[in-house]
Amino acid sequence: MKVGIDTFGCDHGRSGLGSYLISLVKNLPEDDSVSYELFGTEADRFTYMGDREFSFTSASMPDSLVAERLWHGFRANKFAKKQKYNAVLYAAGPRLIPKSFSVPGLAVVHDIVTSLFEQNDDRWYLHQMKKGLSKVDCVVVPSQYIKKDLERADLKCRRIEVVHNGIDHSLFYPRQTLDTGDDVIEIKPFAIKRPYIIYASRMQNAGKKHVELVKAFTLFKEKTRLPHRLVLAGSEDSYGEQVHQAVFESSAASDIFVTGYFPHENFPELYRNAEAAVCPSVNEGAGLSVLEAMASGIPVACSASGALGEIAGKNALFFDSDNIEEMASALERIVTDKQLRKTLVADGLEWTKRYSWEKTAHATVALLKEIQR
Repeated sequence: MKVGIDTFGCDHGRSGLGSYLISLVKNLPEDDSVSYELFGTEADRFTYMGDREFSFTSASMPDSLVAERLWHGFRANKFAKKQKYNAVLYAAGPRLIPKSFSVPGLAVVHDIVTSLFEQNDDRWYLHQMKKGLSKVDCVVVPSQYIKKDLERADLKCRRIEVVHNGIDHSLFYPRQTLDTGDDVIEIKPFAIKRPYIIYASRMQNAGKKHVELVKAFTLFKEKTRLPHRLVLAGSEDSYGEQVHQAVFESSAASDIFVTGYFPHENFPELYRNAEAAVCPSVNEGAGLSVLEAMASGIPVACSASGALGEIAGKNALFFDSDNIEEMASALERIVTDKQLRKTLVADGLEWTKRYSWEKTAHATVALLKEIQR
């Protein structure tokens, strides 16, 4: 069996979806009956393979979203047949997907599809996405929340399977931080002053709630006068302008550090040196950053919306992301309540033992085997 893995739409590895694909490929099971081939833009020839040695085929086209959508709409099937794939994994699901399939397809969906419908007015793209997700052989989602969202969108998918994302426990695990008396830590390419609270998320849209978090952090600082900083780590889209404006207007601006794109391989260091992690996003379908923070042994405060309740279980401090005062209070509790911190850390570590990328990869390949023709 030959499996094609579509790397288009994964942001060159610089997003949660990109990190997902890197981790999935790293943990693909070695199986004599299955061979894997990645395909995408030439710039990503080595982005997702790490130390694995898989073949890669470059699909020549301009590096633009429009060109990639057209390619998936009119050329992806011919390409898959030419490469003699028995099944294709479309990692960027709703973003880039054919509208019909001459080779069996498995689409990974991390997005809240109903939100995509509300936020996008490109009728051609929406039509292609609806057609593709309703005709693909199997849709894989990382949470029951996204499965229900697809059902609410009335897409009538042929088959939806929940396969939770994993955690790389060789990277994300609790490590004792030596007290050297130095409040500044070096995490390439940055130097970050402790203590800090970390929010790791791409500045993609208003649903990520960066602006509300900045306002809540400002209230937290004004009330407590604690020395904590807020670190916003993630690449920026146009929404980033609103976040920077909110930071500029904050009385706590000097204690807010916006990193822009942060290398995923350095996130373990970023987490383990943090006092806590916060995730106010209301449109999270996977919640990978929450799991990674828990596995790193730090307490987590997060939104009660989206899939985060499902992903975090009862092991986080939840708040309403639209209630600035409530979020500020959660920030205060997560850094000052010693018993709460101890409980959240212990419960989070136990909870995350159930997640691994090996499980995720094996389950995904098993589904690819089932749909092959």
